[in-house]
Amino acid sequence: MVEMTSRERFARMFEHREADRVPVIDGPWAATIERWQKEGLPSDVSYVDFFGLDHIGGISADNSPRYPVSVVEETGEYITQTTAWGTTIRNFKHAASTPEFLNHTVVSPETWRDAKARIVPSRDRIDWNYLDRNYRGWRERGCWTEALLWFGFDVTHSWMVGSERLLYALVDDPEWCMDMFSHLLEVNIALLDMVWDAGYQFDSVFWPDDMGYKHHQFFSVEMYRELLKPFHKRAIDWARAKGVKTRLHSCGDVNPFVPELIGIGLDALNPLEVKAGMDPIALKLKYGKELVLHGGINAVLWDQPELIQAEMERVIPVMKQGGGYIFSSDHSVPSSVSLEDFRRIIALARKLGSYEASGG
Repeated sequence: MVEMTSRERFARMFEHREADRVPVIDGPWAATIERWQKEGLPSDVSYVDFFGLDHIGGISADNSPRYPVSVVEETGEYITQTTAWGTTIRNFKHAASTPEFLNHTVVSPETWRDAKARIVPSRDRIDWNYLDRNYRGWRERGCWTEALLWFGFDVTHSWMVGSERLLYALVDDPEWCMDMFSHLLEVNIALLDMVWDAGYQFDSVFWPDDMGYKHHQFFSVEMYRELLKPFHKRAIDWARAKGVKTRLHSCGDVNPFVPELIGIGLDALNPLEVKAGMDPIALKLKYGKELVLHGGINAVLWDQPELIQAEMERVIPVMKQGGGYIFSSDHSVPSSVSLEDFRRIIALARKLGSYEASGG
């Protein structure tokens, strides 16, 4: 089979058809990149190009309240700063970790009303220069192009109001929660409609909404159906009207939500977090004809060459059957993974993910 472009490869997966091989992508932590640069990754070369991963062109827009951004404190270890979302966060410079959220501006329906008034769609919320510089090249290179949506439970609890506060509010003030989910989504849609209408069209939309943790979920299926599912469905319906595919990132054990997501037309689910309770092979056997599965390769094993090879040899041949699979870890690539570890993993993913080798 002739070698395909990334766009052709992804399109086949979303059509549940076999390609030359499965797409191979991943996202290392900044600390992982820092390690790889010490081990030979040129600082002026993208790790995607260096390892020959599949290319995704990313489109986004700013639907934040645009609160002032400033550095509060910076040391050799971390930087503390305020964000456009009204949070104060601490990012550790040399550790693979999510930000530490220290303070929030939006803490009540009243403070939300102030934030909401600041979140109005306007053309200056789109980086048109970035699109002008990159979009044509993405298309000429055969990149898959994906637009980012930024809304939902995960974005709201982490970037805007705080986890404990939002979890209580889901019970005590669901109307407030739904208003936040709705407004962030509608403004984001309005901005991406501007992008689309200007000729920068995309192949899929992606949004992060972590709804689970280790062997459990943050809320019940019933609460999901009432408070969050309508907005997931709104995003999917909007994308489908454009002929665009949809991909959701949801960490943790989200097994109970999978039938709900399929029911509203979601195309792809990531990351299939093994250590949290997601079994990629079981998901493939049960839902593989309806849902593109992305990830499911246990990140805990990536710095153990014999174990990760055995895991990939067990999982990938099943996952790739009939298309509908995108290779990556079930989380960001940790900094315990060396440059050579990652190089071997990518080479093996290409080999095991090839349909020619398996006669597909």
